[in-house]
Amino acid sequence: MRGIDTFLFDLDGTLLPMDMDEFTQLYFRELSKAFSDLIGPERLVKYVWAATKDMINNSGQRTNEEVFMESFAKLVGRDKIQTYKERFDAFYDQGFLNTRQCVKDVQAMKESMRILKEKGYHVAIATNPLFPRKAIVYRIQWAGFKPEDFIYISCFENNRFCKPNVAFYREVLKEIGKQPHQCIMVGNDVQEDLVASALGIKTFLITDYMLHRGGEPIQCTYKGSYEDFYEFVKQLPVAGKQQDVR
Repeated sequence: MRGIDTFLFDLDGTLLPMDMDEFTQLYFRELSKAFSDLIGPERLVKYVWAATKDMINNSGQRTNEEVFMESFAKLVGRDKIQTYKERFDAFYDQGFLNTRQCVKDVQAMKESMRILKEKGYHVAIATNPLFPRKAIVYRIQWAGFKPEDFIYISCFENNRFCKPNVAFYREVLKEIGKQPHQCIMVGNDVQEDLVASALGIKTFLITDYMLHRGGEPIQCTYKGSYEDFYEFVKQLPVAGKQQDVR
């Protein structure tokens, strides 16, 4: 693994062990409660998914937050969007916190992070930037880490692309000042995380909560469970040492 000094981590299902279906159900249940006086749950879920789709298709001209809110405003009415913005902001400090109950405690990932830091590797959060920074920071903390542990955290206020658009990974590389050959992307989503390889970034697929929406063969540099990743990290050289890890 010659030249690698940076690990890019997905969050949900990777650094933060969770079942995404369970999280999604909890998220929309809590969101519906928070907006119950403004909009019915079915319409709210429909609108959020529609605005999220527009965000995923972001061409890079505006931030993901701007794209989401513009799309959402068209659905609820521009005269009401400020009220919705304020409610979303409050939600991530209140009802959103209840989604923590679906988070699992996996010691192997905490130990892996500790070892990477001890060996001098940079670590960055390259989660799909569909959520505001505060929601991502909460989830980093639930995983047992602090925001300052990372050289970079993707979020919808700052990013202009989403996974699986390879432009998202170009954006991350530019922000952290790294070349593809210096990085390895660690994630659990075949379609969203392994696409980083198109830029020449090595990939490690975490299989415990793996998401694979298609039938195509899985192509990654490495793959395995949380425990396998821990063993992988243990055998890594100190960052900057020119030797190969098979």
